[in-house]
Amino acid sequence: MPPAAILRRAFNGGTVAPTTVPWTYIVSTGLALVILLWIAQFLNFEAIRALDFSVVYEYRYAFLRAVGTTFAITTFAMVVGFAVAVVFAVLIIQGIWPARWLVIAYVEVWRNTPLVVQLFWVHFALPTVTGISTTAVQSGVIAITMQSSAYLTDIARAGIQAVPKGQYEAATALGLPAWSRWFDVILPQAIRIIIPPLASLAIGFFKASAILSLLSVGELMTQTKNIAFYTHKPIEVMTFAGLIYWVLGYSFGTATYKLERFLGSDQRGVR
Repeated sequence: MPPAAILRRAFNGGTVAPTTVPWTYIVSTGLALVILLWIAQFLNFEAIRALDFSVVYEYRYAFLRAVGTTFAITTFAMVVGFAVAVVFAVLIIQGIWPARWLVIAYVEVWRNTPLVVQLFWVHFALPTVTGISTTAVQSGVIAITMQSSAYLTDIARAGIQAVPKGQYEAATALGLPAWSRWFDVILPQAIRIIIPPLASLAIGFFKASAILSLLSVGELMTQTKNIAFYTHKPIEVMTFAGLIYWVLGYSFGTATYKLERFLGSDQRGVR
C-alpha cells in the first residue's frame, strides 16, 4: 500500500497492519525538512529576489539558435561516429591485420584522453604538424565525432558479438554472400541491441558539447557565456542554460528508458 494511502486510512480511523506503519517515511520526511531548514538559514533571500530572469526572454532567439546548433553538432557526431564505429567493429571482429590493431589503437587513444585535449590537438596541433587548418566549428565537430566513434566502436562490437552464433552459421549454411550476411542478418539484430546504450551515449555527448565553448563554436554554452558577458547577469543566464541541459537530458533519458522497455517487450514477443 502506498504511504499516502496508509496515512489517509489512518487519519480516517481505519486500521493499519503493524507491518505497514510508515515510520521510515515519517523519519525520512522529517530528516529532509531538517536539512532544508538548515540550508535555508544560509540563503540570502534579498539577493534571490533581486535576480532578473527577464534577460532570458530578451535573448530567447539566441538561446534557440544555440540549442539548434548543439543538436546539429551532437546529431552529426553520433550519426557519423556510429557509421565509422560499425566499420571499425567489423574490422576488429574479423581480425583483419593490421587494420584490427590500428582500430584498437585509435579506440584506446580517443576513448582514454579528455575531449578538451583532443579539441586542442585538432585545432592547434594538426595545423602545425600537417599544415591543414580548420575553423573552430570544424575542429569541434571533428574532435567530438572522433571521440564518439571510439566509444561507439566498443558498443557496436559488443552488440554484434551479442547476436547468437547460430545466426552466423545459418546465414553461412544458406550460402549468403558476406555483404548479405552482415547487412541482412547480423547488423539489423545488432542495432536493436545497440540502440539503448547509443541513446545514453548521445545524452552524454549532448552535455559534453559544452566543452566546445573553449573554441567559441557557437553551441549553447558559448552563447550562454556571451549573453552573460553582455548582460552582466551570469547567475540568471547560467541557471537557465543549466535548466535547458537538465530538461533535454531528462527528456532524452525518459525516452531512452521507454525505448529500452519497448525493445525488450518486442524481443520477448518475438521469442
